[in-house]
Amino acid sequence: MSMIQCISPVNGEVYAERPAVDAATAAAAVARARAAQKSWAKRPIEDRVKLVLAGVARLNEMVDEVVPELAWQMGRPVRYGGEFRGFNERSNYVASIAADALAPIVVENSASFERRIERAAHGVVFVIAPWNYPYMTAINTVAPALMAGNTVILKHASQTILVGERMVRAFVEAGVPEDVFQNIFLDHSTTSALIAAKSFDFINFTGSVEGGRSIERAAAGTFTGLGLELGGKDPGYVMEDADLDAAVDTLMDGAMFNSGQCCCGIERIYVNENLYDDFVEKAVAFASAYTLGNPLEQETSLGPMAHKRFAAEVRAQTAEAVAKGAKALVDPKLFPQGDGGAYLAPQVLVDVDHSMKVMTEESFGPVVGIMKVKNDAEALALMNDCKYGLTVSLWTKDAERAARIGNDLETGTVFMNRADYLDPALCWTGVKETGRGGSLSVIGFQNLTRPKSYHLKKA
Repeated sequence: MSMIQCISPVNGEVYAERPAVDAATAAAAVARARAAQKSWAKRPIEDRVKLVLAGVARLNEMVDEVVPELAWQMGRPVRYGGEFRGFNERSNYVASIAADALAPIVVENSASFERRIERAAHGVVFVIAPWNYPYMTAINTVAPALMAGNTVILKHASQTILVGERMVRAFVEAGVPEDVFQNIFLDHSTTSALIAAKSFDFINFTGSVEGGRSIERAAAGTFTGLGLELGGKDPGYVMEDADLDAAVDTLMDGAMFNSGQCCCGIERIYVNENLYDDFVEKAVAFASAYTLGNPLEQETSLGPMAHKRFAAEVRAQTAEAVAKGAKALVDPKLFPQGDGGAYLAPQVLVDVDHSMKVMTEESFGPVVGIMKVKNDAEALALMNDCKYGLTVSLWTKDAERAARIGNDLETGTVFMNRADYLDPALCWTGVKETGRGGSLSVIGFQNLTRPKSYHLKKA
C-alpha cells in the first residue's frame, strides 16, 4: 500500500501521511456516491443549500486547527488567518443565487403545451483540488455542485492532504450525508483508472497544465465533462494616469502574497515610461519590507514556498534572467534565510524581456519582472504574448480605455484598479493553456448541471 505524504516546507519533515486507497476501495466509494445521488437531488434545493452552509459554518468553528495546519502543510503565515473570508464569501454568494440559477426556463405554459428547460444534476462530481488555496479552490466547485444536487468526491493535493479530510468532516458533522460528500486519498494511476472507467459525470481539476493534459487523456472517449483551471502568467499594466501608490501596493501584494503561489497572482508588470522609475523604486521598497521566516510566528509576513522544488524553479528562472541581462533589485542581505530550501527571498527584476522564462513561463513564486512601455499598443502586444490567460490588471482612471484594451486582451477576467481577487458573481474562467470551463456565478451552476428539455403536449 503506497503512502501519500505531505513534506512540510516549514522544516522539510513529513507532517502528515495517509495510505492511498486501492482501486476496489475507490470504486466502492464512487458506487456509494452514485447510490446516494438520486435521493440527494430529490431534496428541496433550500435543504441542500442550508446543509452546505451549515458545513461552511462548522468549518469556521475549526479555525484554531485549520490555520496552523495550513502553515505546516503549505507555508502560509498564520497571521493571515486561513482562507475563511473568501471561503465564506463564495459559499454565501452561490447560496444566494442557487434557486434562481437552477430555476427552469419556461418557454410556454398554455392550454395546449408546457415547454421548459430544466437543469439536471450531472450525478457524481469529482473535484481535484490544489494546494495553494486548498479550501477556496475546492469550495468553488464543492458548494455549487452539492447545491445543484450532485454528490461530490474530493481528492486533494498531497501537499495539503489534510484539507479534504477536514472539509468533509465539517460538512458531515453539520448534517450532509456521508455518502453525498466524500474525501478520498488517491495516487495518480488509480485516479487515471477511475476517470478512464467513466466513474464520474463531471470532473473539475485545478492544477498544472501537464496535470490537465493527463486528466484529458484519461477521460478521452468517455465524454465526461471537464472543467480545467491550469497555468497562469497574469500581467499588470500601469498607465500614465494611474494612482501610482495604489498600483504599487495592489500589484506587489498580488505578486508576493502567499509567496507568489496564487492562481491569479501578478507575475509580470508593464509600466508607462512616465511612471516607470517611481514605480520600480516603490516596488523594491514594498518587497524589501517583508519578514521572511517560520509561518507559525506572528511577525512572519512571507512564509516558505510549499516545496523546495518549487523554490528551485523560481531560483532557476531568476538566474536565467540575470544571465541574460536582467537586474535583481532586492538586496539578498535583507533575507539571510532565503538562500536555500523552500524559504525564498522576494525579488524584483528589471531590464527583463520576453526572451526570459521569468516573463513567459509560470513562476508561481515571489518574483516579478517589470518592463517599461511607451503606449497601450505596446503593452497590449506584450500582455497577449503569452500562452496563458486567466486575469489581467489594468491601472487607469479611464474605465472606457480599460474596457477598450480589455476587449483585445486574451484573458478570462479584466480587472481595473484591482488584482488577485475572485468575484463569485463573475465567472472564473481562462483561455489558452489556462484551461476551459468556468466556476462560480450563474454560469458555474450551468456547468455543474445539464440542460434537460420538457415538451409536454396537453391532450
